[in-house]
Amino acid sequence: MDPQQIPYLHIDQTTWRRLAGEVKAFAASEVGGRAKGFFMLLLALLLAISGLNVFGSYVGRDFMTAIEHRDKSGFIGQALIYVGVFAASTAVGAYLRFYEERLGLTWREWLTKRLVDQYLSHGIYYRLESEGELENPDQRIAEDVRVFTATTLSFVLMIFNSSITVLAFSGVLWSISPTLFVVAVLYAVGGSYGMFVLGRSLAGLNYRQLDKEANFRAELIHVRENADSVALLHREERLKARLRRRIDDLVGNFTNIIFVNRKLGFYSIGYNYLVQIIPALVVAPLFIGGAAPFGVIAQSAIAFVHLVGAFSLIVTNFPSLSSYTAVVARLGSLREAVEGGAGIAACGAGEPEAIEVCECGEGDRLEYEGLTLLSSQDGRCLVKDLTVVIPYGTRLLVVGPNEEAKQALFRATASMWADGSGKIVRPEPTQLYFLPERPYMPPGTLRDLLIRTGTEASVTEERIVDTLRSLKLEPVLKRVGGFDTQQDWDDVLSLSEQQLMAFARLFLAAPRFVFLDRIRTTLDLDGEAMVLKLLKESAITYLSLGRSRHGKRDSDDKLKNYDAVLELAEDGSWALRRVKGGEIVA
Repeated sequence: MDPQQIPYLHIDQTTWRRLAGEVKAFAASEVGGRAKGFFMLLLALLLAISGLNVFGSYVGRDFMTAIEHRDKSGFIGQALIYVGVFAASTAVGAYLRFYEERLGLTWREWLTKRLVDQYLSHGIYYRLESEGELENPDQRIAEDVRVFTATTLSFVLMIFNSSITVLAFSGVLWSISPTLFVVAVLYAVGGSYGMFVLGRSLAGLNYRQLDKEANFRAELIHVRENADSVALLHREERLKARLRRRIDDLVGNFTNIIFVNRKLGFYSIGYNYLVQIIPALVVAPLFIGGAAPFGVIAQSAIAFVHLVGAFSLIVTNFPSLSSYTAVVARLGSLREAVEGGAGIAACGAGEPEAIEVCECGEGDRLEYEGLTLLSSQDGRCLVKDLTVVIPYGTRLLVVGPNEEAKQALFRATASMWADGSGKIVRPEPTQLYFLPERPYMPPGTLRDLLIRTGTEASVTEERIVDTLRSLKLEPVLKRVGGFDTQQDWDDVLSLSEQQLMAFARLFLAAPRFVFLDRIRTTLDLDGEAMVLKLLKESAITYLSLGRSRHGKRDSDDKLKNYDAVLELAEDGSWALRRVKGGEIVA
């Protein structure tokens, strides 16, 4: 969602529907029963707080009246009751805060896990990043969910508390003076409208501020994650300039927020000061005329403050409300983006996409039917009407001068390329493996690094050792301290060792097909020959992207390791040629 679409504080029907949907989903979840119990307990505590406040107003009235009449015994008695009310209110207030935080944390945990599961399903995280569809989804999941759950719960409780307070103190204030009751309602309504008019632009500013803060943090994380390269290449000044620009952006936007808050400060401070004197202005004449005891003035002040506070939620919580509106908008756009990501359907199921990707249960082939791939940058045709069947056991080398075309084919096969048309029939995920050009080495143990998720029980340590030995990586096992020592692999392993580790994970996963992305980038000729030989011995069919120089196939590519060559031309045309004895024969 474009922040320009929410320049003012505005919660429309869609927002309310979204909020109701989130609450219903939470209530129906596996933790919904416990959440409902917490919420009912909170309502009971709110009723207790309101009852104590009403009772305290009468105790305050009698306490002040005892002072007026110089009634020592009455003064002491009311003072003791007053202390008891304060003690009870303190205990109830503390438990109210405790269970509010417990419920808020339960909701945050459930919603965060739910969003993380959706974000990491069907390649949605990749689509959002590659298409630039949504800024800072990580910050929205981590920070905005925290604010959303805590603030939603806080506002809901405040609304309930205000409703109870209105019911409880309306009668008290009306019994003292109907005029004062009417003044309280009009004052709160007028004050809320004035606050809304003065500060309605704050929601859009807060929306933009959240993104600007996240962008600044992302730049700092970039420096930390690339510290070695920055130091070696002396890129500090360039990074300083980028960070200064980010700082200027967030400071400029926050300056606008400060100016709006200054206007709201004048308004809200004056509003709160008047609350203290209005009850006395209305009730004092009653006392002076003998129509009411002195304690009524104190009681009217307490009742007036509570009633005006109940009616003035917008005035007293406007900055939080404006930030909350921005958070709801950001989470709403995240939800729409995440739910818009469609998973891979079985052949013939669901609505067809521009590039239809189907999975064949037999895993006996990889097939392209009329596949046309377009450049995501300028719409050029990269591959035109590719129709090829690659049976299991056929080792294929993909060559050509256009690197973007080869990358498009690699990514389209992995459901990571949206520009084009046609159909791809491929094995199911457990039988098809993609090995990127740069190996992915997440921090963790060697066991976690090598074993594919879900296969932990079936992969023995003996098999892991044999695999490492076949790749000449057995010394690494001793160097890193065994299978269960936590390591940052990017620092521990050389680039070629990282690639060989990626191959070790591949061999342990044992798919039927693997798509290799330019393995010569990280491996020398001997390393490439070794892994291709092991792939053949392991009965794993491989498709490999070759490297190109000046439009010709890299002479270092060993055709003897392949059964066919797929040549992709600059104009999008293609040709499939058979290889026999290391030579192209057709």
